[in-house]
Amino acid sequence: MITLDLSGRTGAIFGVANHRSLAWAIAQRLHSAGARLAFSYAGDRLKEKVEALASPLEGSLVFECDVTNDDAIARSFRQIGESFGKLDYLVHSVAFANKEDLEGAFLDTSRAGFHLAMDVSAYSLVRLAKEAAPLLEKEGGSIVTLTYMASQRVIPGYGGGMSSAKAALEADTRTLAFEAGRKWGVRVNAISAGPYASRAASAIGFIHDMIAYCSKNAPLQEPLEAHEVGRTAAFLLSPLASAITGTTVYVDKGYHAMGMAVTS
Repeated sequence: MITLDLSGRTGAIFGVANHRSLAWAIAQRLHSAGARLAFSYAGDRLKEKVEALASPLEGSLVFECDVTNDDAIARSFRQIGESFGKLDYLVHSVAFANKEDLEGAFLDTSRAGFHLAMDVSAYSLVRLAKEAAPLLEKEGGSIVTLTYMASQRVIPGYGGGMSSAKAALEADTRTLAFEAGRKWGVRVNAISAGPYASRAASAIGFIHDMIAYCSKNAPLQEPLEAHEVGRTAAFLLSPLASAITGTTVYVDKGYHAMGMAVTS
C-alpha cells in the first residue's frame, strides 16, 4: 500500500462552506497526509463556520476572499505568502448562481445572472492561478478544480448559467495546464464529481433525485461519498500524479460512461 506523505507541503482551499462540502473532504485528506492548509471564506456569514472547521487543524490559516475582486485575491495570496512562505497546492471549489436564475429555465437566465455564474464559477480559477503562481513551487506545484457533468451533458433544471460555467471551467483547466505548465511547471486538473448532497448542490432543489437516479444507472450502484473525491484530489495534487495535467477526472461511480439508462 502506498502511503501519501505531504509533510512540509502547503495548500490553499477556496470554497469550504461546511463539513459536508467536497472542499472540506479534500482538506481533510490533505491534512491527514501532513499538509498545512489555508482556508478562504466569503463574507461574515461563513466566517465562523470555516474558522470552526479549521481550528482543530494545527498550523492552519483562515482568510476572507471575494473571488470577484482582484484586489481581494491578491491580498489573500500575500497573507498566504506571509504565513507559509510558499504554496504547493491550490484547490478551487467555488461556484455560484443567483437562486432565481438557478431555479428557472436556461432560456430565462438573466444577463447579469449568467455573467455572475461565469465570473464566480469559471473566471475565478484563472485569477486565482495567476496570483498563486509566485508562491507555487517551480517543480511540483498543482491546482485542482471541481466541475460537473452538466458541462458536457444536458441536466434539466441545472440552470442559472451553471452548465455553461462548468464547460468554461473545463476549457480553462486545459488552457491553464498548458500555460502554467510551460511557464511555472505547475499542473492543473479538474475533478468531475457525481451528484452529492453538499450545501451548494442542495440549492438545485432535486439533488436527492439525481443521486438516486445515478446510483441506479451507474456501473457501480452506490452513492458517491465525499471522501472518495478527497482521495482523488489528494492523488492529483501529490507527486504521485506528476505526469497528469490538463485532465478532467470523473469520480462518479462510472455514470459518465453510460449512454442509455438502465432504469428510470
